[in-house]
Amino acid sequence: MVYRYFYDCEFIEDGRTIDLVSIGVVDEYGRDFYAVSTEFDDSRAVPWVRRNVLSQLPSPADRAWRSRARIRDELEEFLLEPVRDRPGEQLELWAWYAAYDHVSLAQLWGAMPALPRQIPRFTKDLRQFWDDRGRPPLPDADAARHDALVDARHNLARWQAMTGSGRR
Repeated sequence: MVYRYFYDCEFIEDGRTIDLVSIGVVDEYGRDFYAVSTEFDDSRAVPWVRRNVLSQLPSPADRAWRSRARIRDELEEFLLEPVRDRPGEQLELWAWYAAYDHVSLAQLWGAMPALPRQIPRFTKDLRQFWDDRGRPPLPDADAARHDALVDARHNLARWQAMTGSGRR
């Protein structure tokens, strides 16, 4: 069996560094995960990121704010819990324009070889999947785009629209 996760990361990047701001992850069964890093450098954010990403973050007093180490540990538990001690089950990661999202996620563990063995070394790209499927109609995006959890939920909705699947 394949256990699919749909996610989105918000980040600050300058062409050399991808600095995680927040991550939202959902699975096909209704579970979700959301965290905001306490360690990103907002002074490096371009005006677009300030306006469209940082302005939508919850208050720093919100429990969503965590260190990268805590995000890593809690995300690992979230991702692996459903497949733990279930031989033959595998995980798939899916994101829209997935390359930077995968780097943001993988860097929580440091270098790619540090990723836990059960977590895929790549993320499948929903945008490419959409092209391969002939660009079928997709659900409209929520007005609160660039909120990682809202966008992760929208990625799941895109998957469901492209595959004709609903919640299992």
